[in-house]
Amino acid sequence: MNALPHSSDRMRRWLRATSLPVLPLSLLLLLLFLLASAGSATAAPFEVAVTPSRFEIAGKAGTRVGQSLDIHNLASAATEVAVRTIDWSYSAEGNIGYHDELLPGSCRPWVTLERRSLSVPARSKRSFRFQVEPPADAPRGECRFMIAIEGTEPAQQTVIRSGAANLSLPITGRIAVAVYVMLDGAEPKLEIRQVASTEAEGKRRTVVTVVNTGDAHGRLEGSLDATDSKGRAFELVPEGTPILPGQTRTLVLVPKAESGQPAPQPVYPVKASGTLDWEKGSFKVDVELK
Repeated sequence: MNALPHSSDRMRRWLRATSLPVLPLSLLLLLLFLLASAGSATAAPFEVAVTPSRFEIAGKAGTRVGQSLDIHNLASAATEVAVRTIDWSYSAEGNIGYHDELLPGSCRPWVTLERRSLSVPARSKRSFRFQVEPPADAPRGECRFMIAIEGTEPAQQTVIRSGAANLSLPITGRIAVAVYVMLDGAEPKLEIRQVASTEAEGKRRTVVTVVNTGDAHGRLEGSLDATDSKGRAFELVPEGTPILPGQTRTLVLVPKAESGQPAPQPVYPVKASGTLDWEKGSFKVDVELK
């Protein structure tokens, strides 16, 4: 096959030699651009939602537990998605990492998925089942993994069905649903070390330092009634991220927005009081933050 010439004069001579009609150069360049664009078309948007957003399940060693999630397709055409498990890590600073490889102590080998991929009809949903079966000698503790729901292109389906999918595979979108299985009574044990004000990115903020000495993750909930130096009243609520076993985390207490209004920017000092809750108890707080 002849190579495509580079200059415009040679291109015209090549077209005449091949008995093709001679087109204006501007039109020829436009056709070549359209052909190149067709080969690199952008992927369809990933219009998928998943419920619930996470699972927190009580389990026992040697006993299988099953759950299901719903995959909602919000698009006007059917969507093919791939489903697999991944490991994840979460640092005390709040940085999350996703891992194809099995991390030390991973419980992903205990997990069975209903299938590796499925098609969700337009503007509809499909249920997807999975099971976790801890071995009889599994120690007390928390099994953590994520179920990744990923939008894929047809060219990738063979790889996905073979079970060789990984985080480097091109995708149109990903939703990762965290699954926590608390084995044989595993539970968090949270302690508040301090509530204080700090400065970050030139702004003052309120934070709470929390320690988890238990063997399962925990979360802070509840709110504090606060008043700043201008007499403005507002609520402070903790960020809802997990505190994993053994972690000491500093969580931001965020001013709560009301009725669609932007969240207030407190002027310190701030007085705050109320109760912060966790799975097994609560903490009374009464502080002045300077």
